[in-house]
Amino acid sequence: MTTILIRNIRIFDGSQSPSFQGDLRIQDGIISEISSESLLPLENEEVVEGQGLWLTPGFIDFHTHYDAEIEVAPDLSESVRHGVTTISLGSCSLSLSLGDPVDLADMFSRVEAIPRKNVLEILEKRKNWNGAKEYKQHLNELPLGPNVTSFAGHSAIRAHVMGLERSLTKGETPSKDELEKMNFYLEDALNEGFMGLSINTLVWDKMDGSRFRSRPLPSTFASWKEYRYLNRTLRKRGKIFQGVPNVSTKINLLMFLWEALGIFRKPLKTTIISLMDVKYDPRLYKLLGWIGRLTNKILGSDFKYQSLPEPFDLYADGMDVVVFEEFGAGAAANHIEDELERRNLMKSPKYRSWFKRQWTNWFLPRVFHRDFRETKIVSSPDPSLIGKSIDQIAKERNVHSVTAFLDLIAEYGNKIRWYTVMANHRKEPLQKIVSHPDILIGFSDAGAHLRGMAHYNFPLRMLKLVYDAEKEKKPFMSLEHAVYRLTGEIADWFGIDAGYIQKGKRADLVVIDPTRLNEELEKDIEAPMPFMEGFQRWVRRNDQTIKRVYINGKLAVKEGIPVSSLGKETGYGKFLESTLGN
Repeated sequence: MTTILIRNIRIFDGSQSPSFQGDLRIQDGIISEISSESLLPLENEEVVEGQGLWLTPGFIDFHTHYDAEIEVAPDLSESVRHGVTTISLGSCSLSLSLGDPVDLADMFSRVEAIPRKNVLEILEKRKNWNGAKEYKQHLNELPLGPNVTSFAGHSAIRAHVMGLERSLTKGETPSKDELEKMNFYLEDALNEGFMGLSINTLVWDKMDGSRFRSRPLPSTFASWKEYRYLNRTLRKRGKIFQGVPNVSTKINLLMFLWEALGIFRKPLKTTIISLMDVKYDPRLYKLLGWIGRLTNKILGSDFKYQSLPEPFDLYADGMDVVVFEEFGAGAAANHIEDELERRNLMKSPKYRSWFKRQWTNWFLPRVFHRDFRETKIVSSPDPSLIGKSIDQIAKERNVHSVTAFLDLIAEYGNKIRWYTVMANHRKEPLQKIVSHPDILIGFSDAGAHLRGMAHYNFPLRMLKLVYDAEKEKKPFMSLEHAVYRLTGEIADWFGIDAGYIQKGKRADLVVIDPTRLNEELEKDIEAPMPFMEGFQRWVRRNDQTIKRVYINGKLAVKEGIPVSSLGKETGYGKFLESTLGN
């Protein structure tokens, strides 16, 4: 019998109960004892000293896009090294459980900013399943790092049933038989323990490949009548409706709220992205927060925004970043796959005029601030540009900032790399957001936007936000509540067996050094991805913060280093079925 004793450590059990100093024993992957008294070591037992450290349940990341990466690097070490022991696949209408490899690669790659050639190669070599049952079996056969949950992706189901071309054609609606078949695949996924259905109504998310390049995803072509047909199944079974709203139209959010509505009927558990303090509109988070309260308290719903507990920042290589998909001129540039051809487009006077009109038009729907004063060049063939904003460069050249930007792209293409913060840049609004009762802490997009976003360590940044306020004697949330928001609350809402430290439960545990909840959490690097020909992913590494991670009682991380990277035994997690509605 393999036993581990962690002793004299501050234990947060994930339930909001007061933390306490105590000991915990793991036997064969299960928590066998928890005590505020000292436990005597057993013969040949491994003893881990926890003085000055914290012990929490493993963190849950319920919004990732690891669907392709998990096939070639199932340890998912970039999340596990930050204490994440359970992740979710199938978000934003995108799932690889059902469909043709080429179709799936075209749906998945551009939206999530992952090189299509790598996604297609992975799927063509490895996809030997088609359907929820086979997919779940396949996942359980992988040497998983974290435990895995999943949504059924509406785009994948729609394309599989209608055929990709029809699913991407405006005015084409599914027949009654096709709707029933979609519902069959949804029911099949729910029967296998999938958490619900994910959809996407945001027309900025575009197809990759050459066949239907730049068309919005299949899910965006569905009517709300189609969604409601499938939502009847979700509502009946108590499962989850996950969505990406279309910020181009104000009425779209109202449609999600209508679906969630619980008056005179069973509420539909609904979660959408995202409640953020966006730079372009400092009042928006208050309005959305008020809408969330009204929806749940007055209208009897079970509605949750997804929110990050940290600044929402991004890097961009030239124009190769998702924010340019939100207006026509930017999307037109990203439609062009060849970088040289795109750079030539930047020189066109007609294109420049179009781009400038749209960039400076404050009436067009937006999420991005479109303010070149809020940028910083971090890499350039011309070293003199590094550290400057694009607006500074424009002033030095005595041109409009849009002109300076397009000049830089025309000259350097993707070799000009810049940084900006889109949202969550103010401490007090961020504290209010993470305290809001109608949010879930998540939306990391881990495994996607590999060059642009790096929110893998969001649980640690949440703890730092709360711990800093406590040390400043300006607390806004207890540490116990913060841990609950990252663990037990998420597990309960999604109906998965995770998120708690309890006797008899699976030992998914994180040992944290609280003295390292500091500025190291913001340090970023570019790390090669060997399984993608050394492609450089932007990540944040803070290896001194996480001392140990256990998944199913097995040591997955030691002193900040994933055990898998040391060539040792891997394979800790398993597929976790949602028990919602059971």
